Amino acid sequence: MRLELRPVRPAGWWFDALLVAGFALVTFLLAAKTPLLSADLAVRDFADAHRPHWFYIALRIGNLLGQGGAVLTPLVAIAAFFLSRSRHTIRPFLPFIGAELITYVTIGPLKLWTDRTAPSNHVLSHPEWLFRIDSGLSYPSGHVVNTVVFYGVLATMLTGVVRPGVVVALRYTVPLVVLFTTTFLSFHWLTDGIAGIMVGLLLDRVLGRVPWDAIPLGSRLTRSGWAGPFYDTQEPARITR
Repeated sequence: MRLELRPVRPAGWWFDALLVAGFALVTFLLAAKTPLLSADLAVRDFADAHRPHWFYIALRIGNLLGQGGAVLTPLVAIAAFFLSRSRHTIRPFLPFIGAELITYVTIGPLKLWTDRTAPSNHVLSHPEWLFRIDSGLSYPSGHVVNTVVFYGVLATMLTGVVRPGVVVALRYTVPLVVLFTTTFLSFHWLTDGIAGIMVGLLLDRVLGRVPWDAIPLGSRLTRSGWAGPFYDTQEPARITR
């Protein structure tokens, strides 16, 4: 059985290559100790000097949108459950599982490989570059990657279910909020978040291409009627080449 890829926007593989090149470039510039590190430090120092208590509380609330285990995973799982019940198919759970797997095998290894210390460590007089000996798990921002991926999955599931404005807000506005809050709280360097956006978009495009309605689910689910389509009933499927 030949599975055909679902469409992504912008179409084609050139944008994926651009994201990979962008992440590689930022990583190289940080590892080479270029002036990009000074920009990170300037942003961290500005944020620390302009964060009154009321703003800090607002930032922490906004940053909750990017909490993986506490918010993202339950939110997408609950949405998948109700959509599964309403359409009588388990397929809404498939991209949720895919998101869990793809973030698990990418974010952790990248953090361990790059080994960057977070900006909240004020013992440092400069933003730490990459590939250090001591332990650091700051690059890329897992908050931002998870937000792009999981809200992207949620937006895909809700396409045709809620208003288009809600889908756009989930896919684009929420990741920008998390990028801003995680940087202004000094949880991550600015470049951690920028790299997280690029990695997140790349993973989102990988998940977006998967033909979730065509994946075989076994004869038992098929006979019980729980293997029916969901995604291709929302929008016409085309092949992205």
